[in-house]
Amino acid sequence: MSIPPAIADRFEIEALRGELSDAVMMRDYDRVASLFTPAGALRWPHIGKEFVGRDEIRDGIEWGQGLWGFFVQNVHPGTVQLDGDTAVGRAYVQEFGRMRDGSSHSNFAVYHDRYQRTPGGWKFAERVYEVRYLDSTPLAGSPLPVAPAA
Repeated sequence: MSIPPAIADRFEIEALRGELSDAVMMRDYDRVASLFTPAGALRWPHIGKEFVGRDEIRDGIEWGQGLWGFFVQNVHPGTVQLDGDTAVGRAYVQEFGRMRDGSSHSNFAVYHDRYQRTPGGWKFAERVYEVRYLDSTPLAGSPLPVAPAA
């Protein structure tokens, strides 16, 4: 039994989105950059930042993650609309953490994505981050200093 191409494409795009979240959470900036096309763009309009090209994206993610003392991101599947070797989609995000300056941050947001099929698989051509809700109330909890043994 073969998998219809549209199902395979959707699966690969969802895997791409998961890979990016993992790379950000693990602070693997080179891997983050590799998930974008060479001319890809990452835009954060809520703070007036945009990064174009893999080098800028890599440096921008490292800069952004450097602001956090700890950071948690949960990305939930959204839509994908395929059009040959391109696609558009949305993913829904909740983030929270504490900044190095001691302030807290919790938000709900939407990623507006454009994807491109490349010889190396699907990549982000553009990712635009739209914050829908922001809460800077101090977080009551804290990260564990060492993860408990499984």
